[in-house]
Amino acid sequence: MKVLIVIPSRWKSSRFVGKSLALINKIPMIERVYKRALQSKQTDDVCVATDNKKILNFCKARKIKVIMTSKKCKTGTDRVYEVSKKINSDIYVNLQGDEPLIDPKSIDKVILWHQKNHNFDIVVPSLKVKNIDTPHIVKIVKSNKRVLYFSRAKIPFPFKKNNDTYLKHLSVISFKPKALKKFKKLKESHLEKIEGIELMRALENNMQIGTFELKGDGFSVDTKDDFIKAKKYIVNDQYRKEY
Repeated sequence: MKVLIVIPSRWKSSRFVGKSLALINKIPMIERVYKRALQSKQTDDVCVATDNKKILNFCKARKIKVIMTSKKCKTGTDRVYEVSKKINSDIYVNLQGDEPLIDPKSIDKVILWHQKNHNFDIVVPSLKVKNIDTPHIVKIVKSNKRVLYFSRAKIPFPFKKNNDTYLKHLSVISFKPKALKKFKKLKESHLEKIEGIELMRALENNMQIGTFELKGDGFSVDTKDDFIKAKKYIVNDQYRKEY
C-alpha cells in the first residue's frame, strides 16, 4: 500500500505570516518538517505543496520535493487533493507545515492504524492533554474509534464532575483517495465556518473519521510565542538532525 506525505505550506498564515521560512536555530521550519517526515519508516515519498514562489524556490534550492498548487486552495486538504491528481497513492497523509517537533513514530502509527482500520475515510490521532484553554488547539470528542466533533472550545463540558483532561487533535491527517475527492466537491459547511476547522465539513457530510490515542506530547507553531518556544525545545529533541 503506497503512502505519500504531503506538507501544505502557505506564506500568509493569519496568525504568523511567513512562518514556513522562519528560522528555528538557523534552519527554516518547512525544512525541519520535511526532514522529520523523511524519518517516517512507513511512507514511500514526501513532498511540500505550496502556492507561494518564495517557498517554491526555497524548496527547489534545498532539493526538497515540491509541487505548486493553486492560489484558490482555501485549506491544506485542498492542496493535498491537488497533489493527489499528480501523484497516485493509496493513502495521503496531510502533515501540517507548522509541526517542526513532530515525532516520526507518531506519523508511522497513524499510517499503520489507517491501514488496519481502512473502513474510515479519514484518520486523525489524538493526544490526552491537561487544562487546554486556548482556541489555537483543536479538541476532539469521540465515541470508541469514531470522531463525533471537533472544537476550539473546551469540550466535553464538565457539568457535574471536574474534567481536566481533553483530547487534542494532532496535525497529522490520513486520507483515502476517494475521501479527498469527495471533500473537494463539498461546499464549506456551517459548523466549519463557525469553528474554523476544515474537517467539520467532512463530519457534516457523514464522512467517517477515525481516531486513536497516541502517548506523549505534541507541539505546533501557531503563534510567534510558539515559535520562540520551538527554538528552545528543538535543542534537546531526540529526532533533531542538523544538515
